[in-house]
Amino acid sequence: MSSIQEQLARQSADSGTQAIEARTMARDAQDLARDSAARISVMEARVGEVALQRSQLEELVQSLSRTRDDTLVVDIDTAIRMAQQQSQLTGSLEPLVATLRSASQRIERAAQPRLSPVQRAIERDLEAISRLAVTDTAGLLARLDDLSRGVDDLPLTNAVAKPSAVRGGAPAPMPAPAQDPALTPGDWAWWQDWGTRSWEVVRAEIYDLVRVSRIDQPEAVLLSPDQGFFLRENLKLTLLNARLGVLARQYDAARNDLVAASVAMGKYFDPASRRTRNAQALLEQIQLHLKNNEQPSLDETLAALATAAAGR
Repeated sequence: MSSIQEQLARQSADSGTQAIEARTMARDAQDLARDSAARISVMEARVGEVALQRSQLEELVQSLSRTRDDTLVVDIDTAIRMAQQQSQLTGSLEPLVATLRSASQRIERAAQPRLSPVQRAIERDLEAISRLAVTDTAGLLARLDDLSRGVDDLPLTNAVAKPSAVRGGAPAPMPAPAQDPALTPGDWAWWQDWGTRSWEVVRAEIYDLVRVSRIDQPEAVLLSPDQGFFLRENLKLTLLNARLGVLARQYDAARNDLVAASVAMGKYFDPASRRTRNAQALLEQIQLHLKNNEQPSLDETLAALATAAAGR
């Protein structure tokens, strides 16, 4: 029994020691768990910070990319508008074509899908520009100079026509009288020639007495010779303004001056005259040439740039 008691005492002592060690280990484990929990919370906080920084970085990258695209769009828009003004001043489409090609290459290098509509619009405008005709400024100026020089030769509507123009042909021969048998053939030929010349003079004077013509514009009838002079000078000034408009690439103003000149020509000058008809035909050719050589508007490209700048 004593040995059993001793063994039990030793076992109890060992158990107490083990219990003490177990409690110590449990405390250590609890401390380690608290440390681990603290570390995990710290790591979670850091992971949250990293995620927040990553989202902010992505937003910053997107903002920088969007800003770069917006800057590219604004730069292209400004360059195209400046090229349009340069083309209007110089009358050449080369600056506009070069600017559009450069803009297409820059968009292609940027490789942004939202700028693809802009590139397609630029290509369509380039194709439209390639079909336009080149303005022959020298030819237009030469035609306007010819018109200005020919204004003095244009007949007014109320101008008095020449007798030959009124008669419109050779005078009718005087009826031959019966030959007098008392006259020799030479005397008879002389008297017959003298009678014919006398009849032509009398007939011309009769035609000069009265002239009937149709004038549709009442203002043209009331023009005095002095007013006719100033009318021609005003017509020359109108053509000169049109010439200056062509030189300054102000084709709208030039067309307005040509329309005013055409109206004045049809109102105050004789429409039956060949010179007037030729002048009006030349005016129509110049107007048609100016109409066919208008500067391209590039509305499609500018609209695509505005859409891209709005972020749509």
